[in-house]
Parts: sequence; structure tokens; C-alpha cells
Amino acid sequence: MQERGSPARGPLSACPNKPNCVSTQASRPSQKMSPLQVDPALPEPIQAVADIVAVESRTQILCRETNYLHATFTSRWLGFVDDVEFYFDATAGLMHFRSASRIGYSDMGANRQRMERLASLLVATGHFMPAANL
Repeated sequence: MQERGSPARGPLSACPNKPNCVSTQASRPSQKMSPLQVDPALPEPIQAVADIVAVESRTQILCRETNYLHATFTSRWLGFVDDVEFYFDATAGLMHFRSASRIGYSDMGANRQRMERLASLLVATGHFMPAANL
């Protein structure tokens, strides 16, 4: 996966026309998730995300910048690798994210479940909240 999401790279990559991808910037309703509103007092939102992601099992952070994080999650049983990206839009105060399987067609909802869980963990820190209707 080509890393995306920093100002030099532009928005997160679009989800392919497969159900094994979710994104806050997806155009298809079946792939769409809501971004998170970031507390303006949080000095380093991507570091807060990295702290949550780093403790996940079978996870590797590949790239971390001021406003961008790219990690991989490897499945327990067959070793499938999924790419997860977070992009902090400082102007809008929003944390965008994308999770996609590298191979296959369906993921049986694994990427959506992962991102719902990670979003819940971020909200639990008190520095993020769901950004409804975006």
C-alpha cells in the first residue's frame, strides 16, 4: 500500500469496490464510517492514536508523522495483513481513518469491527468524540 494522508500526499486512498475496506472518506455508504472530532487541547493527536494502536496484538506501525499514521494488523489464523491509516485534518479538527485488506474480496466485517473498536478506545481517552453526520 502506498502511504497517503499527509498534506504532501493528499487524502487517504479511496476504498476499492470490495467490501473489505472502510474509511471515513469513502463515497460508498457500505464502506463509510464517521471521523472522530479531536479535542483542540490535545497537543499531538497522532501520538494518542499511536499509543492505542501500539498495544494491539499483531500490529506494526510502519510510518508516523505529525498528522499521519500507517500500521499493519496481521490476522491470527491465516496471517492476512490489513493496512490501517489515520490522518489528522488539523483545519477541520477531525481524525480520519481507513482500514483495508491487502488481498481477497470479503473480510467478514473484520476491518469495520477493528475500526469501531479502535474508535471506541480513542473516545474512551476523553480526547476524541464521534463526529456525527459527516
